[in-house]
Amino acid sequence: MQSIAIKEPSTVLAVLLQCGHSKTKIKQLLKYRAVQVDGVAATRAEQPLKPGSTLTVTSEKEAAERPVDCPGITIVYEDDDILVIDKPAGLLTIASAKEKSRTVFSKISACLSARPQGRDRAFVIHRLDQGASGLLVFAKNEAAQHALQQSWPQAEKKFLVVVEGALLQNAGTITGFLAESKAHRMFATGKTDSDGKYAETQFQVVRRSAECSLVEVSLITARKNQLRVHLADMGHPVVGDKKYGAKTDPMKRLAVHATLLSFPHPTSGEVLRFTLPLPQKFNSLLKTTQPVSQQNDADSPAKTE
Repeated sequence: MQSIAIKEPSTVLAVLLQCGHSKTKIKQLLKYRAVQVDGVAATRAEQPLKPGSTLTVTSEKEAAERPVDCPGITIVYEDDDILVIDKPAGLLTIASAKEKSRTVFSKISACLSARPQGRDRAFVIHRLDQGASGLLVFAKNEAAQHALQQSWPQAEKKFLVVVEGALLQNAGTITGFLAESKAHRMFATGKTDSDGKYAETQFQVVRRSAECSLVEVSLITARKNQLRVHLADMGHPVVGDKKYGAKTDPMKRLAVHATLLSFPHPTSGEVLRFTLPLPQKFNSLLKTTQPVSQQNDADSPAKTE
């Protein structure tokens, strides 16, 4: 690695030429993000340099192996086959009719394509609602996508959710069938599959107060808006979920955080387990709540249909 202290105004091109690099070599170094100015990759030969800056040159190979950040996205884990991120609230997972570009998928795709090796792509495995945050997985090649999609129904998925009101039942299982209206609103259809798809949700209350309850939710199936519909049907809509009846929205987002994902690696088969803590922003909702002691009904959860 070569480190050069900049003592007078110049450009990346001028400094590298003075160091003996040819224009062809400089172009190659920039392509592979092997030139950095104060720790940030330089992309243009004409980029100006100020006195006091440090220009660093590494080999193309070293640059290719250097992880590349994705602005606005926190990468939890990455290898040759998968990418696990902490999705921020407010972004769609994929494009919709109204929003084509400001999505997690577009951001991840842009970051992967900007890497020097340029071979990785993003493949969608599952989704999180726009207002939700937390663990989200992408495959980086078609083989990994196929393997993950095959195993995904058996993946363990848990969420921490704040709902309106005191959910008095400590734990339970909600089952039924869900369908989608023409207005794209999900609703329970009853106990038969003639008009909907079977959905099963398990829940356990972690903390509660008169105003709200923190609930750990496990999705046994993965239907659109499943946990939101099931909790709303119990009379406790998710905080911030006006679509399904919430009266409060103090965080200007859904109070849903994907906190745990566990699934077999698409290549090795090793069971991977990822967890995230509840975001600090949720604390303002929970300041009046108290921990829930495990009572008998938590050991033998009632079934709600």
